[in-house]
Amino acid sequence: MFKEGSRLLGYTVLGIVALAVCSLVAVFAFGGVGWLTAPFRGEVDKKNRTEGSGAFRIATYEEFFDLCASVQTAEQQLGALQEELDSKPSAARAEKIRTSMTAVKASRAESISTYNSKATQEHRSSFQDADLPYKLDVTIKETQCAA
Repeated sequence: MFKEGSRLLGYTVLGIVALAVCSLVAVFAFGGVGWLTAPFRGEVDKKNRTEGSGAFRIATYEEFFDLCASVQTAEQQLGALQEELDSKPSAARAEKIRTSMTAVKASRAESISTYNSKATQEHRSSFQDADLPYKLDVTIKETQCAA
């Protein structure tokens, strides 16, 4: 009798363990694996939508040229304003020119900062044209955007 009770208890425990294993396998097969790999798949999807996207690559490539061109435009504006200031305008006009120069200098510095920030971003830096400088320098008076 004791032997028969042990056998029944053993089969019951074995059945519970088998049910638990089957449940665990079902969870992983039908969603658990997806749950475990979600962070990895999310990163891959994000990378494919950005770096793997042709539109992103072209837009980023052109964005570097646009930012560099905006720096050059600000430098040209500063040159024109300086020429006007050198022509000895009235005191009121000279004050407006100086104010405009301050605004253009700030705009130029902002464009340079944006360019440099994007140049250091890992997912963008690989799409920077080889002829463009890696970083722009605020202290340089004339920026070269292409070699």
